[in-house]
Amino acid sequence: MVRFDHVGISVPDLDAAITWYRETLNLAAGPVFAVPGTDMRGAMLLHASGWRVELLHRPGALPGLPTGSAPEAAGTLGYGHMCLRVDSPEEVDTEFRRLVAAGAGVRMRPQAAPRAGARMAFVADLYGNLIELIDRH
Repeated sequence: MVRFDHVGISVPDLDAAITWYRETLNLAAGPVFAVPGTDMRGAMLLHASGWRVELLHRPGALPGLPTGSAPEAAGTLGYGHMCLRVDSPEEVDTEFRRLVAAGAGVRMRPQAAPRAGARMAFVADLYGNLIELIDRH
């Protein structure tokens, strides 16, 4: 059996990213690690429900293509976004407001999702990485 384990995100400031993701998404941070034979450092952050985000920092890394929306991100091959599921349509709005108050950028305000009855929104982390919020009820 294969299961999803984590998403990895390259960041320009590891300490700031750990703080933002830990505080904003309620994640517990493991110890900072170094990747042998490279100048890369990272940290794995864990949510109580089991999903994880791995933050990686490598000095001199270049930024990827900036995207302002999920459709723009889908126009470039590779990573597009990570998605966090909430328990109700109202929670999409609540979490959207909470993330924006914590410094996330607005990419798509809460609205009806393509699937009937669902609600969704998009924000961006401090570095422009897209985070989707969705209710799947």
